[in-house]
Amino acid sequence: MLAAKAQSVATDSLTSDSIALHEKKQNIGKRLMTKLSDRYFKTKYDTNYVARPKEKWLFRFMANQTGNYIHAKGTVNDVYSKYNLHTKINTTLSLEVNYCDIAASLSINPSKISGDYNDYEFNFEYHGQKLSFDINYLRATSLSGDIKLGNIDHLDEEGLRMNEVNITGYYTFNHRRFSFPAALYQNYYQRCTAGSWLAGISFQAGSIKTTDKLKERSPLVPEVHLKFSNVALGGGYGYNYVFGKRSQWLLHLSALPSVVVYKHNRLTVNNDEKKDHGLSFNMIFNERAALVYHFSPRYFGGASMMMSNSIFENDKVTVNQNKWLVRAFFGLRL
Repeated sequence: MLAAKAQSVATDSLTSDSIALHEKKQNIGKRLMTKLSDRYFKTKYDTNYVARPKEKWLFRFMANQTGNYIHAKGTVNDVYSKYNLHTKINTTLSLEVNYCDIAASLSINPSKISGDYNDYEFNFEYHGQKLSFDINYLRATSLSGDIKLGNIDHLDEEGLRMNEVNITGYYTFNHRRFSFPAALYQNYYQRCTAGSWLAGISFQAGSIKTTDKLKERSPLVPEVHLKFSNVALGGGYGYNYVFGKRSQWLLHLSALPSVVVYKHNRLTVNNDEKKDHGLSFNMIFNERAALVYHFSPRYFGGASMMMSNSIFENDKVTVNQNKWLVRAFFGLRL
């Protein structure tokens, strides 16, 4: 009897501890959800211009395409070269789930799965109330196109290897009335037309070099290795135009031209090196556009485009690079 009572007391104690632990977990979860909700609806926007949707869940289905074009020419060590090249277009399908501005996404690349796309690309973007930034990294061997280099006039894939990173940060001055997230994330509503001046900084670095496979195919081709690193400062303007009978359309346009204030570039052809350092009046441009249509407060669709262009030139070498991303999306709020 005493053993039975002791076992009962022990069982009751374990049950009580389990219930207390479960209630503690529930309380922690409730406090976390409350903090997320308070943070979500707490905003310093002018609510006559920008507002939060009342729904906390946001689902976006997206189709993305990215590409890269390079136009370059120059003479080093009496060797003239000219490039009009492009990488393979990268197409991904993705689903984004967002709760109170905490988002996660899953993407698939059909060409990557089938083995038709071997490049690697990473894109990250953040658009906030005041500060925004983009990060892009690309590792590619799919560069192909027209080329004048030694005895060849066309470049097939695997001839050049490119590694490149682009980072852009920018500040929105009229952040109380103009919303980047409304145009590019759709987790805000732009209720009235507004624009803002922008200030930004851009960093671009990478390298392009001939590969062993190209030397095997064309032994007389000179070895070329371009390294570049550039920092640019600039300013621009963004504009959100709201129109339609119920203000259901939003057109976004923005541009951020930047002047290169420091560069550290080097072009090597057959072990002969040409350096380009210091201050220079070269340019990096970042442009964005978006069109959003709200079918209802819960359903929306649209398309967006982001592009980065760079122009570098000196007395020996000219390089013009264009990186673009196009996106079509459909979303719902719950």
